[in-house]
Amino acid sequence: MSYHIVTIDSPQCRLTCRNGQLVCDAMDNAPPRQLPLEDIGAIIITSFSAQIHSQLLLDAAKQGVALVLCEDFKPASLVLPANRSSDTLLTKAWQQVSKKVRDGLWRKTIDAKCSNQAFLAEWLAPNHYKLNDLQVASRRPHAHKESVCARFYWQIYATTIPETTFSRDPENDGTNALLNFGYAVLLSTVLQKLFAFGLDPTFGIGHAVRERSTPLAYDLMEPFRPCVDLRVHQWLHGPGAGQGMAITREFKRWVTGFVLERVGTMGIELDIRGVIEGTVRSFRKAILQQRLGDYTPWIAANTKWAGCL
Repeated sequence: MSYHIVTIDSPQCRLTCRNGQLVCDAMDNAPPRQLPLEDIGAIIITSFSAQIHSQLLLDAAKQGVALVLCEDFKPASLVLPANRSSDTLLTKAWQQVSKKVRDGLWRKTIDAKCSNQAFLAEWLAPNHYKLNDLQVASRRPHAHKESVCARFYWQIYATTIPETTFSRDPENDGTNALLNFGYAVLLSTVLQKLFAFGLDPTFGIGHAVRERSTPLAYDLMEPFRPCVDLRVHQWLHGPGAGQGMAITREFKRWVTGFVLERVGTMGIELDIRGVIEGTVRSFRKAILQQRLGDYTPWIAANTKWAGCL
C-alpha cells in the first residue's frame, strides 16, 4: 500500500487530478497544493463543501486509491477502485489469526489504555490517594485489569472537574455528555483510518459484535480515550468555565481540536491524528504478518504529549 493517507479538511476546496498529481485548491488565494497520486494510499475528505472533479475519481481508481467521504467527520461513503472492492490478502489473514494472537492484540491495547489513564491521572492529580493504586494496577496483568483501572481512574478524574456529583456513566448528562461527544469524534477519526487502510471495522479483537457496530474501531480507540478526557477537562477549566454542561457550538469546535494536539514520538512530531494512523498501520501489519510484535498501540509515557506539558 502506498504511504500517504491524505486528509482534506479545508472548509471549501476543489479537488482534481492533473498529470498524475492530486491537486487541492483551498480557494483562499494560496497556491494549490499537489502530491503524486501514486504515493497516496487513501484520501479522507472531511471538508464540508469540497468540489470533487470526476477526473480525480477516475485517476484515483486507476492508481488503486480509496476515497473516504465524511459527514460530521464520520465516514459516510467509501469509494473504492473495482480491484480494491475487497482486500483478499487481508481478509485471508484475518481468517487465519489465532485466538492467541487475537487475545495478545487486545491485551496490548488494554495495557496501553490503562497506562495512558495512569499517565493522565498523575498529571491531573499528582497527590491523589488513589493514584498509587491506579499505577500499580496499570502495570500488572489481571483478568479484570480494564475495569479495575477504570474504577480508580474515574474516581481521580472526578476530583479534578467542577461537577461535584460526577461518576462515569454514558447514560448520564453533564460531563458524561461532553465526554461522549468527544469519544464520538475519536471514533470517527479511527474509522477514517481503518477504511483508508482497507481494514473492515466489523472484525474486532475485544468488543462484542452487534448489528451495525464497528467493534475494531472501538477496540483501537481505547488507548486514545484519555486524549478526550484531557480536552474536556481543559474545556471545563478554560473556555467553558461557568458555561454549564451544554454541548454548544463552541464546545464542539474545542473538543474536535484534540486530534491536532502534538505528540513527539520516535524522534518525530505528529498530531494525534497521525499517531492514530500509525497505530492502525501497525495493526494492519500485525494481522498480515500474524506477528504480535508488529502492533504498537500509543503509550503516552513513551512520548512527549503536548497536552500534558
